[in-house]
Amino acid sequence: MSNSNCNHTRVLLIDSEEAFAHILQEVLGDTYVLRHTSSVATAIAQFDSEQVSVVLLNLDLPSAGAHQNSPSFLQVVCETAGPVPVVAYSWDTRRDRAVEAFQNGAFDFLEQPLDVQALKFALDRACRRASLMRELEGAQRILRSAHIDGLLGNSKAMEQVNDVVRKVAGVFTTVLITGETGTGKRVLQQPIHRLSPRPTKAFVAFSACSFPESLIEDELFGHEKGAFTGASQVRRGRFEEAHGGTIFLDEIGDLALPLQTKLLRVLQERTVERLGSNVSHPVDVRVICATSRNLEKMVQQGTFREDLYFRISVVKVPMPALRERGEDIPLLAEYYLRVFAKAHNKRARAFTPGFLSALARHRWPGNVRELQNVIERSVVLANGNEHLNVEDLPQELQPFSITEDLPSGSFHESVQAFKRELVRSALRLHSGNKLKAARELGISRCYLHRLLNQFNLTDSETSDESLGEELKADGGESELAGGRIAVGGRVA
Repeated sequence: MSNSNCNHTRVLLIDSEEAFAHILQEVLGDTYVLRHTSSVATAIAQFDSEQVSVVLLNLDLPSAGAHQNSPSFLQVVCETAGPVPVVAYSWDTRRDRAVEAFQNGAFDFLEQPLDVQALKFALDRACRRASLMRELEGAQRILRSAHIDGLLGNSKAMEQVNDVVRKVAGVFTTVLITGETGTGKRVLQQPIHRLSPRPTKAFVAFSACSFPESLIEDELFGHEKGAFTGASQVRRGRFEEAHGGTIFLDEIGDLALPLQTKLLRVLQERTVERLGSNVSHPVDVRVICATSRNLEKMVQQGTFREDLYFRISVVKVPMPALRERGEDIPLLAEYYLRVFAKAHNKRARAFTPGFLSALARHRWPGNVRELQNVIERSVVLANGNEHLNVEDLPQELQPFSITEDLPSGSFHESVQAFKRELVRSALRLHSGNKLKAARELGISRCYLHRLLNQFNLTDSETSDESLGEELKADGGESELAGGRIAVGGRVA
C-alpha cells in the first residue's frame, strides 16, 4: 500500500499542541494534507466525513465532559454514513489502553513517541480501508439498483453483456453464449427468455455433458412406442417440450458430429423426427446455446460443423472471466454472502478490508463459481468475529501466513513479534527477493532493510547489490523522517 493509492490524503489531527502539527506536516510531506484541531469538542462540532480521509487522534487529551472525550468522538465517527478510519495514539502503552481504543472503533493504535514510518504505514492502510469501504457501499447500491435480474456487475464488460442481452431478447434469433468454465453462462439464459415476447411460454434446459451419447438423441428429439427395447410408450423430446418457448442447449461443443447433423436439420427445417418414426413434427422454439470450448478452433479441426456454427452463432454473447471484471468482486461477494448466510442459517457478517483485498488479488481460475465456493466456505467455517477476515479464507487466497505462535507479553512485544513474522513470511513468499517482499508489505525497500537489521534477520540467498541504487531511487530518508517524533517539548 503506497501513497499512490491515496493521493493527497486529508488527515484530521486532533492534538492540543500546534507545534506538533507543524512538525508532523513537514515530516509527512505533500502527500498528506493536515488539518489541525486542538480539542475533541471542536472536532465533534466541526467533523465532516466528506472532507476527511483519515483521523489522527491523541487519546491523552483531557476530557471536556461526558460527551466530549475521545470515546465520544470515536462513536460520532463510527455513526457517520461513510465511517472514516481513526488512527489513535497515546503515551499509555498498556495492552488495555489499545484494546479499549479498538473496542471504541479505532482502526489502528500507535505508541508515543510516534515512529514516522509506522505512522505513514498506518495512515496508508487506513486510507486504503476507507477506499475499499466506499467501493463496497457502491457495490451494495448497485445490488439494490434496477439491473437485469440475475446479472450482477457494474464493470464495463458486464454493462456490455447487459446491453447485448436487452437487444437480443426482443428478437427471434439464435444466441451463442461463450466463456470460460464458471463465468456464469447459464445465468444469461433466463433473462433472455424472460425479456422475450414469449416469457410465459415453456423454457427447457438441456446439457449435452449430463447424458451419455447414446441417450442424447432420445432426450432431444424423443421416440415412438417400440422404437427400441423398453420404449413402451411415445415420448416427446426436449424440442417438442419447448414448443412456443425457448430451449437452452448447454455445452453445445460436446455434441458428437452425427448429433450435430441432426440438430442442424432441426434448426433449418424447424421440425423434429422422433426415433423410430419418419413423421416430422413442427417446432417453434427460440434456441440459446452455450459452450466453454473454442468452436472456431473446433471448426478448423473438423470436430464441429461449420454450417451449424454459423447457424447457432447469429448473436454471440461472450461472458467475461472474473479476472477481467475485478471491480465486480465486492458486489458478487456481498451477494453470495447474503445467499449462503440465509441458506446455512448464519449471520450475514461484513467483510474486513483485508478480506476484500485478498479477493481482489486472486486470479480466480475457476471464475464466479470459485468465488461462490470461497464465500460459502468462509460463511460456514467463520470464527466468532464480527467480520469475515483473511483468516476465514482458504490458504491459497491468503497472501502469506504466520505459522508460529506469537509470544505473549506486552502490547509492544506482541506488535514487534508480529512485524517480525510479517517480514519473514513476505521474504519466504518471494524467495528472499526484498523488493517484492517490500511491495507485498506495502513499505519501502529502505524501511524493510531497517526492519531486517532491527530484527537481526539475514538471508544468505538474497542479494543486496542493488540496495544503494534503489535507496537513491526512493529519494533516501531525511534525518527527521528516520527518527521519532515526540510530543510535549521533546525534540524530533
